[in-house]
Amino acid sequence: MTRNSTTVPFVDLASQHAEVAAEVEAGIAAVFAATAFVDGPPVADFEHQYASFVDVDHCVGVANGTDALELALRAAGVGSGGEVVIPANTFIATAEAVSRIGAVPVLVDCDDERLLIDPEQVQDAMTDRTQAVVAVHLFGQLAPMERLAQVCGDAGVPLVEDAAQSQGARLGGRGAGALGTVAATSFYPGKNLGAAGDAGAVTTDDATIAAEVRRLRNHGSSTRYVHDVIGMNSRLDTVQAVYLRAKLDRLEKWNELRVRAAARYDRLLVDVPGVRRPLLGADGQHVWHLYVVRVAERDRVLAELGRAGVGAGIHYPYPVHLTGAYAHLGLGRGTAPVAETAAGEILSLPMHPHLTEAQQDRVVEVLADAVAGGRS
Repeated sequence: MTRNSTTVPFVDLASQHAEVAAEVEAGIAAVFAATAFVDGPPVADFEHQYASFVDVDHCVGVANGTDALELALRAAGVGSGGEVVIPANTFIATAEAVSRIGAVPVLVDCDDERLLIDPEQVQDAMTDRTQAVVAVHLFGQLAPMERLAQVCGDAGVPLVEDAAQSQGARLGGRGAGALGTVAATSFYPGKNLGAAGDAGAVTTDDATIAAEVRRLRNHGSSTRYVHDVIGMNSRLDTVQAVYLRAKLDRLEKWNELRVRAAARYDRLLVDVPGVRRPLLGADGQHVWHLYVVRVAERDRVLAELGRAGVGAGIHYPYPVHLTGAYAHLGLGRGTAPVAETAAGEILSLPMHPHLTEAQQDRVVEVLADAVAGGRS
């Protein structure tokens, strides 16, 4: 391959927006004409459509993904002083949602192949104070839900899904967000299904849990000005619902484009020394929110990609227990050795539905040169 000056963005939200712009503009105009700014009809419409997409009975839209996880945990019975088992290898919001309730995050390691929560370590970490387990579907691939469901079922605790990176991933025909007791998802703009700002949702088949989330998201009120519990103000914005509804119609097509791009990355990288490609499990359908490779001297390689105009990222540079926010847990290095090692190697390559073959060629060219430079 010949070097060129092509810039490759990590994500391409502009191309996504161009596909939905006309529909979104019409929908927003209708919202403003009706002045239905809070809990307008588009919110209920999106909730219904997303529930159908996931294959659950209930979807409750909320303001963001972190609120979604907190509300899911609260509605599932997690309270102050309880323990919630989560993976060390996750975005800090997973732990924050636990902490905001007053519960304690109990961190376990991931497997070395897919970097997903290890069910056997979950089982070992459970105590009589365990009130829930959070399975994080990382990078677009489902956590090992069948084994986790068995572990949680034996212990009698709810299995909560953090489905923020997995809209459209499926197992046995059911989507991420339909595989546990309750699930939370984020519609942050860069997600597979992204809003034009912050937004999130809780999904479940349990009518009681759904009703509790609806109450908690609305100041603890089921009837106006009647407040039975302390809740929060975390409603899905009507304008965001319009945007999400337009994108939802295109999500399956966009996910398929991600799958094709990931398969092409695999072919291009198969003979590149020093690059460890992501491994798929046999269970479930991956929707490639991120395409994460592992390399030595990752920080140097990332810097070289940046100098060459190739967008890349790290998801995530520190396991939760090694962040300053969770230093109070007293967990040092060696707590989650797989996650700790991976944190120094992982590199997220450009991945989005509008990624072109020429852009992928450029990414692999620059990556191969950068990795080779470290071995010379």
